[in-house]
Amino acid sequence: MIDKEQKRAYREELFRHLDGIVTAPTAHVLWKKGVWEALLSRGRSHVGDLSEDFGANEGYLNVALRVLASQGWLNYELDNQRDEVYVSPNSCSRPAFEHLFLYDEVVELMKFSGKFHPRKFELEPFEKMEKIYRKYYEQYHIQFSAEAETCRVQKQMLKHVEGVLAGPTIVLLGMSGMFHKYFMEASFRPEEFHKDSVSFGKMLDFFAFLGWFEKKNSTFRFTEKGLFFAKRASAYGVTVSYLPTLRNLEELIFGDPNALRDVAPGEPEKHVDREMNVWGSGGAHASYFRQIDEIVVDLFNKPIEEQPRGILDMGCGNGAFLIHLFDVIEKRTLRGEMLEEHPLFLVGVDYNEAALKATRKNLIQADIWAKVIWGDIGKPEVIARDLKEDYNIELGNLLNVRTFLDHNRIWEEPPGITKMGVGTSTGAFAYRGKRLNNYLVEQNLRMHFAKWKPFVEKFGLLVIELHTLPPALTAAHLGETAATAYDATHGYSDQYILEIEVFHRMAKEAGLHLNPRYFAKFPNSELATISINFFTGSTI
Repeated sequence: MIDKEQKRAYREELFRHLDGIVTAPTAHVLWKKGVWEALLSRGRSHVGDLSEDFGANEGYLNVALRVLASQGWLNYELDNQRDEVYVSPNSCSRPAFEHLFLYDEVVELMKFSGKFHPRKFELEPFEKMEKIYRKYYEQYHIQFSAEAETCRVQKQMLKHVEGVLAGPTIVLLGMSGMFHKYFMEASFRPEEFHKDSVSFGKMLDFFAFLGWFEKKNSTFRFTEKGLFFAKRASAYGVTVSYLPTLRNLEELIFGDPNALRDVAPGEPEKHVDREMNVWGSGGAHASYFRQIDEIVVDLFNKPIEEQPRGILDMGCGNGAFLIHLFDVIEKRTLRGEMLEEHPLFLVGVDYNEAALKATRKNLIQADIWAKVIWGDIGKPEVIARDLKEDYNIELGNLLNVRTFLDHNRIWEEPPGITKMGVGTSTGAFAYRGKRLNNYLVEQNLRMHFAKWKPFVEKFGLLVIELHTLPPALTAAHLGETAATAYDATHGYSDQYILEIEVFHRMAKEAGLHLNPRYFAKFPNSELATISINFFTGSTI
């Protein structure tokens, strides 16, 4: 049985793995391009000047530098008053620079693996990975520096390497169902699960080295630590799903900022593995679903004439949230006792066809009747029109819900701003390579909420959302938050995660009111990167 302290230690490893998946390619490309060396020689530097000197896209260069600051390797100064960003080296900058060679082979592997099928174990990447495993074993036993700061950075970077090696493999094992097959066996041999038992066995040796498996006479058995990570494979899914972006950071930061986003109609997205993203989101987010049950039970226990006609899940992903909500209503509310007389109108909406396909499949398997339609979160009026024309239902008569979606709206310049205000967010935001003013990003969110206000003021908007943290705060709590991974993957893909207090202020300025009874944040501290919010059109 894992005790509380062991869980904390394993969770720290997981967060540091996620840090590594985004930090290794970020730090490596800036090193190869000479940005690191310039920073060390120049000292305090203006990000705009660095962008000009190195021919970089300032928006993505800003995201990259903020990622390194979140790992404690640079100081990051954002002057929202003047809309300027400066970075400067600190005591960790030189040790990090001198050990960036540790990333060489895992970054090469990250790029190389992109040539192969994302759902299969194939021989060529296996062989390359095996060589890196061996080298990792050797590096793990390097002579660590006697200087405390350097030693800390060395260990931090080795954990990053471990994350790049382990993370994608964990996700592949999780998505393929192999972990579940392992769970069914007290002990097993590699040949039971893969035709290339030699290579597969070497991969399991790596996990045994990490303490996830016990190996005896060529057989493997899960340890308590291994079960902890295997059961949390989906926690790696969202970050790993952005490997297509992380493989192409050189082009993104120093080349064509549109290279990954110019997609012809009907073609799959280039910047993210959407199927993996949906899988990771569904698994990672399930733990928050329980927290919203109180709101749903209260709403659907009211007199029937005061209840919503149903629920619209904007950005339905794989349908898991809708399925959970239906289950709660059916089993725990008065509405659940009268579904024959007052059916629950359920709508799953998503921008992505892969997500719509997954939602339809899962709703059918759960034997839940629902409509699944395409829609854009930035155009609620279009969704309202389609619902009225096709199903004769008003969007405003539904409870609107969404999970981790509002930050993923398509950028629009806020209209009607004649005087530039001063933003308060510490985030780094970009659109197609251009650095965005933080005040405009905040006003864009206010405008976004204002669009939805007419449709949510009656029955409310239930939102689970992702948030950023100041980089200095993240750096002071390494291993306690996934903020670096969130900031990198979302920053490089033109998504806009803001601090909780900024998120709330923009909703209020748009005329929405937060019900404090239902508000929750995770963790419940200054490190909160996830919040649950229930907004309505009037105070309660």
